[in-house]
Amino acid sequence: MDTATRRALIGPVLLLVAALVAVAALLAPGARAAGGLDEAAAALKKGPVYVDPRAADQLSAGQADALAKKIKDADKPIFVAVLPKAAEYQPGTLLADLRTKVGVSGVYAVELGDGFNAGADPRVMSRDSVRNLVGSVKRSDYTVAERLNSFVDTAEQSARGHAPSSWGDTGGAGGFDAGTAIGLGVLVVVGGGGAYAIARRNRRRRAEEERAALEDLRVVVDEDITAFGEALDRLDFHPGEPGADDAMRADYSHALDAYETAKSTMAAAEHPGDVQAVTRALEDGRFSLATLAARRTGKPLPERRPPCFFDPRHGPSVVDAAWAPAGGAERTVPVCAADKSRLDDGREPLARTVRTERGDRPYWEAGPAYGPWAGGYFGGGLLPGLLVGTLLGNVMMSSPAYGADFGGPGGAEGGDYSGSDFSSDDFGGGFGDGGGFDGGGGFGGDGGF
Repeated sequence: MDTATRRALIGPVLLLVAALVAVAALLAPGARAAGGLDEAAAALKKGPVYVDPRAADQLSAGQADALAKKIKDADKPIFVAVLPKAAEYQPGTLLADLRTKVGVSGVYAVELGDGFNAGADPRVMSRDSVRNLVGSVKRSDYTVAERLNSFVDTAEQSARGHAPSSWGDTGGAGGFDAGTAIGLGVLVVVGGGGAYAIARRNRRRRAEEERAALEDLRVVVDEDITAFGEALDRLDFHPGEPGADDAMRADYSHALDAYETAKSTMAAAEHPGDVQAVTRALEDGRFSLATLAARRTGKPLPERRPPCFFDPRHGPSVVDAAWAPAGGAERTVPVCAADKSRLDDGREPLARTVRTERGDRPYWEAGPAYGPWAGGYFGGGLLPGLLVGTLLGNVMMSSPAYGADFGGPGGAEGGDYSGSDFSSDDFGGGFGDGGGFDGGGGFGGDGGF
Protein backbone atom coordinates (compact mmCIF):
# COMPACT_ATOMS: atom_id res chain seq x y z
CA MET A 1 0.00 0.00 0.00
CA ASP A 2 1.55 3.35 -1.02
CA THR A 3 1.84 6.37 1.25
CA ALA A 4 -0.99 8.32 -0.39
CA THR A 5 -3.42 5.44 0.03
CA ARG A 6 -2.49 5.01 3.69
CA ARG A 7 -3.04 8.72 4.31
CA ALA A 8 -6.42 8.60 2.60
CA LEU A 9 -7.53 5.81 4.93
CA ILE A 10 -6.23 7.29 8.15
CA GLY A 11 -9.01 9.91 8.53
CA PRO A 12 -12.02 7.54 8.28
CA VAL A 13 -10.29 4.93 10.46
CA LEU A 14 -9.61 7.48 13.19
CA LEU A 15 -13.20 8.65 13.05
CA LEU A 16 -14.42 5.07 13.38
CA VAL A 17 -12.13 4.43 16.33
CA ALA A 18 -13.30 7.63 18.03
CA ALA A 19 -16.93 6.68 17.49
CA LEU A 20 -16.42 3.20 18.93
CA VAL A 21 -14.60 4.63 21.94
CA ALA A 22 -17.50 7.00 22.54
CA VAL A 23 -19.98 4.13 22.31
CA ALA A 24 -17.88 2.05 24.68
CA ALA A 25 -17.92 4.91 27.15
CA LEU A 26 -21.69 4.99 26.96
CA LEU A 27 -21.82 1.29 27.64
CA ALA A 28 -19.55 1.49 30.67
CA PRO A 29 -21.48 1.28 33.95
CA GLY A 30 -19.89 4.45 35.28
CA ALA A 31 -21.07 6.43 32.25
CA ARG A 32 -24.76 5.79 32.87
CA ALA A 33 -26.86 8.64 34.19
CA ALA A 34 -27.40 8.83 37.90
CA GLY A 35 -31.02 7.74 37.57
CA GLY A 36 -34.42 9.34 37.59
CA LEU A 37 -34.99 12.20 35.20
CA ASP A 38 -31.37 12.33 34.10
CA GLU A 39 -31.47 8.71 32.96
CA ALA A 40 -34.85 9.14 31.28
CA ALA A 41 -33.67 12.25 29.44
CA ALA A 42 -30.44 10.59 28.35
CA ALA A 43 -32.42 7.68 26.91
CA LEU A 44 -34.90 9.94 25.11
CA LYS A 45 -32.05 11.77 23.41
CA LYS A 46 -31.12 8.42 21.83
CA GLY A 47 -34.59 7.11 21.04
CA PRO A 48 -38.29 7.95 21.32
CA VAL A 49 -39.33 5.58 24.13
CA TYR A 50 -37.97 5.13 27.64
CA VAL A 51 -39.29 2.68 30.23
CA ASP A 52 -37.95 2.96 33.75
CA PRO A 53 -37.01 -0.60 34.86
CA ARG A 54 -39.33 -0.19 37.84
CA ALA A 55 -42.25 0.34 35.42
CA ALA A 56 -41.41 -2.60 33.15
CA ASP A 57 -44.71 -4.29 34.03
CA GLN A 58 -46.54 -1.33 32.44
CA LEU A 59 -44.96 -1.68 29.00
CA SER A 60 -42.97 -4.73 27.93
CA ALA A 61 -39.68 -4.49 26.07
CA GLY A 62 -41.33 -5.79 22.90
CA GLN A 63 -44.16 -3.26 23.14
CA ALA A 64 -41.69 -0.45 23.78
CA ASP A 65 -39.56 -1.44 20.79
CA ALA A 66 -42.61 -1.60 18.53
CA LEU A 67 -43.77 1.82 19.70
CA ALA A 68 -40.30 3.27 19.16
CA LYS A 69 -40.19 1.86 15.63
CA LYS A 70 -43.60 3.36 14.86
CA ILE A 71 -42.44 6.82 15.94
CA LYS A 72 -39.18 6.58 14.03
CA ASP A 73 -40.92 5.37 10.89
CA ALA A 74 -43.20 8.44 11.10
CA ASP A 75 -40.10 10.68 11.48
CA LYS A 76 -41.83 12.82 14.11
CA PRO A 77 -40.45 14.34 17.35
CA ILE A 78 -42.63 12.33 19.75
CA PHE A 79 -41.15 11.28 23.10
CA VAL A 80 -42.73 8.69 25.38
CA ALA A 81 -41.70 7.88 28.95
CA VAL A 82 -43.19 5.22 31.22
CA LEU A 83 -42.25 5.92 34.82
CA PRO A 84 -43.15 4.67 38.28
CA LYS A 85 -44.45 6.89 41.04
CA ALA A 86 -41.22 7.76 42.79
CA ALA A 87 -39.73 10.70 44.66
CA GLU A 88 -37.43 11.64 41.77
CA TYR A 89 -40.43 12.18 39.45
CA GLN A 90 -42.24 15.22 40.84
CA PRO A 91 -45.76 15.23 39.31
CA GLY A 92 -46.27 18.98 39.18
CA THR A 93 -43.12 19.75 37.20
CA LEU A 94 -42.37 16.41 35.56
CA LEU A 95 -43.20 17.35 31.98
CA ALA A 96 -41.38 20.68 32.09
CA ASP A 97 -38.35 19.14 33.79
CA LEU A 98 -38.18 16.29 31.29
CA ARG A 99 -38.48 18.69 28.36
CA THR A 100 -35.70 20.84 29.83
CA LYS A 101 -33.31 17.93 30.28
CA VAL A 102 -33.95 16.40 26.86
CA GLY A 103 -33.74 19.85 25.31
CA VAL A 104 -35.45 18.94 22.02
CA SER A 105 -38.62 20.56 20.71
CA GLY A 106 -41.40 18.00 20.39
CA VAL A 107 -44.42 16.21 21.88
CA TYR A 108 -43.81 14.58 25.26
CA ALA A 109 -46.16 11.88 26.60
CA VAL A 110 -45.65 10.43 30.07
CA GLU A 111 -47.18 7.56 32.01
CA LEU A 112 -46.54 8.11 35.69
CA GLY A 113 -47.82 5.25 37.80
CA ASP A 114 -51.48 5.09 36.80
CA GLY A 115 -51.60 8.66 35.48
CA PHE A 116 -51.04 10.03 31.98
CA ASN A 117 -50.49 13.43 30.43
CA ALA A 118 -48.64 15.11 27.61
CA GLY A 119 -47.27 18.47 26.57
CA ALA A 120 -45.82 19.93 23.40
CA ASP A 121 -43.96 22.91 22.06
CA PRO A 122 -46.57 25.05 20.27
CA ARG A 123 -44.58 24.98 17.05
CA VAL A 124 -44.98 21.20 17.03
CA MET A 125 -48.59 20.89 18.24
CA SER A 126 -50.99 23.48 19.62
CA ARG A 127 -52.00 23.38 23.26
CA ASP A 128 -55.64 22.72 22.33
CA SER A 129 -54.61 19.83 20.09
CA VAL A 130 -52.64 18.26 22.93
CA ARG A 131 -55.45 18.81 25.41
CA ASN A 132 -58.04 17.25 23.13
CA LEU A 133 -55.83 14.31 22.25
CA VAL A 134 -54.96 13.58 25.87
CA GLY A 135 -58.61 13.77 26.84
CA SER A 136 -59.70 11.40 24.09
CA VAL A 137 -57.23 8.65 24.97
CA LYS A 138 -57.83 9.03 28.71
CA ARG A 139 -61.57 8.63 28.27
CA SER A 140 -61.04 5.30 26.52
CA ASP A 141 -60.77 2.02 28.42
CA TYR A 142 -57.21 1.32 27.29
CA THR A 143 -54.26 -0.56 28.70
CA VAL A 144 -51.04 1.44 28.94
CA ALA A 145 -49.79 0.01 25.65
CA GLU A 146 -53.09 0.75 23.91
CA ARG A 147 -53.22 4.28 25.29
CA LEU A 148 -49.68 5.12 24.21
CA ASN A 149 -50.17 3.64 20.76
CA SER A 150 -53.45 5.50 20.32
CA PHE A 151 -51.79 8.75 21.39
CA VAL A 152 -48.86 8.24 19.03
CA ASP A 153 -51.08 7.20 16.10
CA THR A 154 -52.96 10.49 16.31
CA ALA A 155 -50.05 12.72 17.32
CA GLU A 156 -47.87 11.65 14.41
CA GLN A 157 -50.55 12.85 11.98
CA SER A 158 -50.62 16.41 13.30
CA ALA A 159 -47.20 16.94 14.91
CA ARG A 160 -44.90 19.20 12.95
CA GLY A 161 -41.19 18.75 12.55
CA HIS A 162 -38.87 15.79 12.26
CA ALA A 163 -37.24 13.17 14.42
CA PRO A 164 -34.15 14.53 16.20
CA SER A 165 -30.84 13.70 14.56
CA SER A 166 -29.59 12.16 17.82
CA TRP A 167 -31.92 9.16 17.40
CA GLY A 168 -30.20 6.14 15.94
CA ASP A 169 -31.73 2.84 14.87
CA THR A 170 -31.61 1.34 18.33
CA GLY A 171 -35.06 2.26 19.58
CA GLY A 172 -35.27 4.00 22.89
CA ALA A 173 -36.51 1.34 25.25
CA GLY A 174 -33.46 -0.72 25.99
CA GLY A 175 -29.66 -0.73 26.03
CA PHE A 176 -26.98 -1.35 23.43
CA ASP A 177 -25.41 -4.65 22.49
CA ALA A 178 -21.98 -5.05 20.89
CA GLY A 179 -23.38 -5.38 17.38
CA THR A 180 -25.43 -2.23 17.79
CA ALA A 181 -22.40 -0.37 19.11
CA ILE A 182 -20.33 -1.31 16.07
CA GLY A 183 -23.20 -0.44 13.77
CA LEU A 184 -23.56 2.93 15.43
CA GLY A 185 -19.89 3.60 15.00
CA VAL A 186 -20.09 2.82 11.31
CA LEU A 187 -23.16 5.02 10.95
CA VAL A 188 -21.31 7.90 12.58
CA VAL A 189 -18.63 7.68 9.89
CA VAL A 190 -20.67 6.73 6.86
CA GLY A 191 -24.01 8.36 7.58
CA GLY A 192 -22.91 11.47 9.45
CA GLY A 193 -22.15 13.39 6.29
CA GLY A 194 -25.51 12.53 4.77
CA ALA A 195 -27.45 13.52 7.88
CA TYR A 196 -25.59 16.81 8.04
CA ALA A 197 -26.30 17.49 4.37
CA ILE A 198 -30.03 16.85 4.86
CA ALA A 199 -30.19 19.12 7.91
CA ARG A 200 -28.29 21.84 6.08
CA ARG A 201 -30.59 21.56 3.06
CA ASN A 202 -33.67 21.82 5.27
CA ARG A 203 -32.30 24.89 7.02
CA ARG A 204 -31.45 26.48 3.69
CA ARG A 205 -34.92 25.75 2.29
CA ARG A 206 -36.60 27.25 5.33
CA ALA A 207 -34.37 30.33 5.19
CA GLU A 208 -35.30 30.84 1.54
CA GLU A 209 -39.01 30.54 2.33
CA GLU A 210 -38.68 33.07 5.14
CA ARG A 211 -36.80 35.52 2.92
CA ALA A 212 -39.48 35.31 0.23
CA ALA A 213 -42.27 35.78 2.78
CA LEU A 214 -40.48 38.76 4.32
CA GLU A 215 -40.09 40.43 0.94
CA ASP A 216 -43.81 40.02 0.24
CA LEU A 217 -44.53 41.60 3.61
CA ARG A 218 -42.04 44.40 3.11
CA VAL A 219 -44.04 45.82 0.20
CA VAL A 220 -47.25 45.99 2.27
CA VAL A 221 -45.62 47.26 5.45
CA ASP A 222 -43.66 49.97 3.64
CA GLU A 223 -46.96 51.19 2.17
CA ASP A 224 -48.47 51.27 5.66
CA ILE A 225 -45.52 53.19 7.08
CA THR A 226 -45.72 55.71 4.25
CA ALA A 227 -49.48 56.14 4.78
CA PHE A 228 -48.90 56.78 8.49
CA GLY A 229 -46.24 59.37 7.73
CA GLU A 230 -48.67 61.13 5.38
CA ALA A 231 -51.32 61.11 8.11
CA LEU A 232 -48.83 62.81 10.43
CA ASP A 233 -48.19 65.48 7.81
CA ARG A 234 -51.89 66.07 7.14
CA LEU A 235 -52.52 66.62 10.83
CA ASP A 236 -50.17 69.62 10.60
CA PHE A 237 -49.72 69.87 14.34
CA HIS A 238 -47.04 72.07 15.87
CA PRO A 239 -46.23 71.63 19.56
CA GLY A 240 -45.97 75.40 20.02
CA GLU A 241 -49.15 76.36 18.20
CA PRO A 242 -51.82 78.38 20.02
CA GLY A 243 -54.08 76.18 22.14
CA ALA A 244 -51.64 73.24 22.27
CA ASP A 245 -51.38 71.70 25.73
CA ASP A 246 -49.22 69.02 27.32
CA ALA A 247 -51.72 66.26 26.54
CA MET A 248 -51.68 67.16 22.82
CA ARG A 249 -47.91 67.31 22.78
CA ALA A 250 -47.72 63.93 24.49
CA ASP A 251 -50.06 62.40 21.87
CA TYR A 252 -48.00 63.88 19.06
CA SER A 253 -44.72 62.72 20.59
CA HIS A 254 -46.12 59.22 21.02
CA ALA A 255 -47.23 59.14 17.38
CA LEU A 256 -43.78 60.28 16.22
CA ASP A 257 -42.11 57.64 18.37
CA ALA A 258 -44.39 54.98 16.88
CA TYR A 259 -43.49 56.14 13.37
CA GLU A 260 -39.77 55.93 14.06
CA THR A 261 -40.17 52.56 15.80
CA ALA A 262 -42.04 51.15 12.83
CA LYS A 263 -39.38 52.32 10.38
CA SER A 264 -36.40 51.09 12.39
CA THR A 265 -38.02 47.76 13.26
CA MET A 266 -38.90 47.07 9.63
CA ALA A 267 -35.39 48.02 8.51
CA ALA A 268 -33.96 45.50 10.98
CA ALA A 269 -36.50 42.74 10.26
CA GLU A 270 -34.95 39.38 9.40
CA HIS A 271 -37.93 37.04 9.73
CA PRO A 272 -41.64 37.32 8.83
CA GLY A 273 -42.58 37.28 12.52
CA ASP A 274 -40.60 40.50 13.07
CA VAL A 275 -43.27 42.38 11.11
CA GLN A 276 -45.78 41.92 13.91
CA ALA A 277 -43.94 44.50 16.04
CA VAL A 278 -44.02 46.95 13.13
CA THR A 279 -47.79 46.89 12.60
CA ARG A 280 -48.35 46.91 16.36
CA ALA A 281 -46.42 50.18 16.51
CA LEU A 282 -48.41 51.61 13.60
CA GLU A 283 -51.70 50.70 15.27
CA ASP A 284 -50.57 52.38 18.48
CA GLY A 285 -49.45 55.48 16.60
CA ARG A 286 -52.74 55.83 14.71
CA PHE A 287 -54.68 55.74 17.95
CA SER A 288 -52.49 58.57 19.27
CA LEU A 289 -53.26 60.57 16.13
CA ALA A 290 -56.98 59.98 16.59
CA THR A 291 -56.74 61.10 20.21
CA LEU A 292 -54.79 64.22 19.24
CA ALA A 293 -57.32 65.11 16.55
CA ALA A 294 -60.16 64.83 19.08
CA ARG A 295 -58.37 67.07 21.58
CA ARG A 296 -57.74 69.77 18.96
CA THR A 297 -61.40 69.89 17.89
CA GLY A 298 -62.88 69.53 21.36
CA LYS A 299 -64.59 66.23 20.54
CA PRO A 300 -64.88 63.30 23.01
CA LEU A 301 -61.73 61.23 23.16
CA PRO A 302 -61.98 58.01 21.11
CA GLU A 303 -62.43 54.64 22.77
CA ARG A 304 -59.43 52.35 22.45
CA ARG A 305 -60.65 49.90 19.83
CA PRO A 306 -59.01 47.68 17.21
CA PRO A 307 -58.31 49.27 13.84
CA CYS A 308 -60.76 48.96 10.97
CA PHE A 309 -60.85 45.31 9.95
CA PHE A 310 -61.09 46.06 6.25
CA ASP A 311 -58.04 48.31 6.18
CA PRO A 312 -56.05 49.22 9.31
CA ARG A 313 -54.88 52.38 7.52
CA HIS A 314 -58.41 53.71 8.06
CA GLY A 315 -57.50 54.14 11.72
CA PRO A 316 -59.29 52.95 14.87
CA SER A 317 -62.72 51.40 14.39
CA VAL A 318 -65.78 53.17 15.77
CA VAL A 319 -68.31 50.33 15.85
CA ASP A 320 -68.75 46.60 15.26
CA ALA A 321 -70.69 45.52 12.18
CA ALA A 322 -71.92 42.25 10.69
CA TRP A 323 -70.05 41.07 7.62
CA ALA A 324 -69.49 37.81 5.76
CA PRO A 325 -66.64 36.96 3.35
CA ALA A 326 -67.52 35.47 -0.01
CA GLY A 327 -68.95 32.02 0.65
CA GLY A 328 -68.34 32.33 4.40
CA ALA A 329 -70.41 32.70 7.54
CA GLU A 330 -71.36 36.08 8.94
CA ARG A 331 -69.32 37.44 11.82
CA THR A 332 -68.92 40.76 13.67
CA VAL A 333 -65.89 42.85 12.76
CA PRO A 334 -64.62 46.27 13.91
CA VAL A 335 -65.11 48.92 11.22
CA CYS A 336 -64.43 52.61 10.66
CA ALA A 337 -67.28 55.07 10.09
CA ALA A 338 -66.77 55.15 6.30
CA ASP A 339 -66.92 51.38 5.91
CA LYS A 340 -69.91 51.16 8.25
CA SER A 341 -71.73 53.58 5.95
CA ARG A 342 -70.80 51.53 2.90
CA LEU A 343 -72.06 48.32 4.51
CA ASP A 344 -75.32 50.03 5.51
CA ASP A 345 -75.79 51.09 1.88
CA GLY A 346 -75.19 47.55 0.62
CA ARG A 347 -71.82 48.45 -0.89
CA GLU A 348 -68.52 46.63 -0.53
CA PRO A 349 -66.12 48.01 2.09
CA LEU A 350 -62.80 49.45 1.00
CA ALA A 351 -60.64 46.39 1.62
CA ARG A 352 -56.87 46.38 1.99
CA THR A 353 -55.54 44.39 -0.96
CA VAL A 354 -52.15 42.69 -1.28
CA ARG A 355 -50.32 41.00 -4.12
CA THR A 356 -50.90 37.31 -4.67
CA GLU A 357 -50.33 34.83 -7.49
CA ARG A 358 -53.99 35.37 -8.39
CA GLY A 359 -53.60 39.14 -8.57
CA ASP A 360 -54.47 41.72 -5.94
CA ARG A 361 -56.71 40.21 -3.26
CA PRO A 362 -58.04 41.29 0.17
CA TYR A 363 -55.43 40.39 2.77
CA TRP A 364 -57.69 37.79 4.35
CA GLU A 365 -57.69 35.88 1.06
CA ALA A 366 -53.89 35.96 0.73
CA GLY A 367 -51.31 33.49 1.93
CA PRO A 368 -50.05 32.83 5.45
CA ALA A 369 -47.16 35.28 5.09
CA TYR A 370 -49.62 38.07 5.93
CA GLY A 371 -50.42 36.56 9.32
CA PRO A 372 -47.89 38.63 11.32
CA TRP A 373 -48.94 41.78 9.46
CA ALA A 374 -52.56 41.26 10.55
CA GLY A 375 -51.56 39.91 13.97
CA GLY A 376 -49.76 43.12 14.90
CA TYR A 377 -52.85 45.16 14.14
CA PHE A 378 -55.46 42.95 15.75
CA GLY A 379 -53.62 40.84 18.33
CA GLY A 380 -53.38 37.05 18.43
CA GLY A 381 -56.54 36.51 20.48
CA LEU A 382 -58.89 38.59 18.31
CA LEU A 383 -57.60 37.73 14.86
CA PRO A 384 -58.57 34.03 14.45
CA GLY A 385 -62.23 34.79 15.19
CA LEU A 386 -62.31 37.61 12.67
CA LEU A 387 -60.73 35.48 9.97
CA VAL A 388 -62.56 32.18 10.47
CA GLY A 389 -63.69 30.79 7.12
CA THR A 390 -61.18 32.85 5.10
CA LEU A 391 -57.99 31.55 3.48
CA LEU A 392 -55.71 33.18 6.04
CA GLY A 393 -57.97 32.09 8.89
CA ASN A 394 -58.02 28.50 7.68
CA VAL A 395 -54.22 28.43 7.64
CA MET A 396 -54.11 29.75 11.19
CA MET A 397 -56.64 27.21 12.44
CA SER A 398 -55.28 24.15 10.64
CA SER A 399 -51.56 24.47 11.25
CA PRO A 400 -50.18 24.02 14.77
CA ALA A 401 -46.98 25.63 13.59
CA TYR A 402 -48.66 28.58 11.88
CA GLY A 403 -47.76 31.07 14.55
CA ALA A 404 -44.17 30.01 14.74
CA ASP A 405 -43.77 30.18 10.97
CA PHE A 406 -45.49 33.52 10.54
CA GLY A 407 -45.42 35.53 13.69
CA GLY A 408 -47.27 33.73 16.46
CA PRO A 409 -45.96 31.35 19.11
CA GLY A 410 -42.33 30.70 18.39
CA GLY A 411 -39.73 28.20 19.39
CA ALA A 412 -37.48 25.64 17.76
CA GLU A 413 -38.78 23.49 14.95
CA GLY A 414 -39.90 20.05 16.06
CA GLY A 415 -36.87 17.80 16.50
CA ASP A 416 -34.38 20.68 16.82
CA TYR A 417 -32.39 21.28 19.97
CA SER A 418 -33.44 24.32 22.01
CA GLY A 419 -32.25 23.39 25.48
CA SER A 420 -34.32 25.14 28.14
CA ASP A 421 -35.53 27.86 25.76
CA PHE A 422 -39.25 27.05 25.79
CA SER A 423 -42.39 28.07 27.67
CA SER A 424 -43.00 25.87 30.71
CA ASP A 425 -46.70 26.76 30.44
CA ASP A 426 -46.89 24.30 27.54
CA PHE A 427 -45.67 21.53 29.83
CA GLY A 428 -47.65 22.28 33.00
CA GLY A 429 -50.00 20.23 35.12
CA GLY A 430 -49.61 17.33 37.47
CA PHE A 431 -50.82 13.78 37.97
CA GLY A 432 -54.01 12.67 39.65
CA ASP A 433 -54.88 9.21 40.91
CA GLY A 434 -56.42 6.97 38.32
CA GLY A 435 -54.86 8.91 35.49
CA GLY A 436 -57.44 11.69 35.50
CA PHE A 437 -56.93 15.39 35.07
CA ASP A 438 -57.19 17.36 38.28
CA GLY A 439 -60.25 19.48 37.69
CA GLY A 440 -60.68 18.13 34.20
CA GLY A 441 -58.20 20.64 32.86
CA GLY A 442 -55.22 20.72 30.60
CA PHE A 443 -52.00 22.66 30.44
CA GLY A 444 -50.81 26.04 31.54
CA GLY A 445 -51.59 25.45 35.20
CA ASP A 446 -55.25 24.53 34.79
CA GLY A 447 -54.93 20.79 34.61
CA GLY A 448 -52.80 17.83 35.38
CA PHE A 449 -52.20 14.17 35.26
